[in-house]
Amino acid sequence: MVAGKVFVFWFLMFVFAVLAYAMNQAKQGKVPTMRRIAGLEAIDEGIGRATELGRPIYYTPGRGTLTDSSASDTVAGLEILSYVAEQTARYEVDIAVAISDPSVYPVADEVVREAYSRTGHPDAYRPEMLRYLSPEQFAFGAASLGIMTRERSASAIMMGFFQAESLLLAEGAVQAGAISIGGCTRLYQIPFFVAACDYVLIGEELYAASSILSRNPVKLGSLVGQDIVKLVAAALIIVGALLSTAKNNVLLDLIKK
Repeated sequence: MVAGKVFVFWFLMFVFAVLAYAMNQAKQGKVPTMRRIAGLEAIDEGIGRATELGRPIYYTPGRGTLTDSSASDTVAGLEILSYVAEQTARYEVDIAVAISDPSVYPVADEVVREAYSRTGHPDAYRPEMLRYLSPEQFAFGAASLGIMTRERSASAIMMGFFQAESLLLAEGAVQAGAISIGGCTRLYQIPFFVAACDYVLIGEELYAASSILSRNPVKLGSLVGQDIVKLVAAALIIVGALLSTAKNNVLLDLIKK
């Protein structure tokens, strides 16, 4: 092995082993209870509010694509969209899905179509539920504000990849009188959602929410495995810091191997 890469190699093997074990346990139905995520539970509240008021839901998976580093956020947003579309079909609530990237449109369209079919309401699906707006940042934001205002959205659910338009969308939801729920992993945009939205999924909570709502045992197992790896990594950092403070370089020497 290459000098300086031995520890990294074995730690990577440990990560793979933990993930494989956790996913296998999840497939057998042995999934630990997930902690409550307020922003996730608020999605049902938003759908319920739209049902009571008889007004539509605005939903967007953000301005990400399926071909670059924003793909993971976009996929998470689409998985949450699948759940939201199921609920709107079940409770006969209108939904307006705002799309920014052309490559996301057909995928989102199929997600909504399948969601309506799964709930036994395929005829309730309408192509106009999907709105392709614009790949331009503020044009997308302005068009979204128009939808919220004209259609008097009862709830605005924004889950995915966002940039500077995040505050524009969140403030627009407030002006439209909608309950707003945001979810984003970008550190620069999370503060805007926290300041303006009623509920927020912060950072990796977005991925956790998509795994929980998709009810996919492999994803749930992966989520548990990742948490275990994070705990081990945190423990190594704490132990390493304590040993270094005590002038003991055993762990540091091990990492350098």
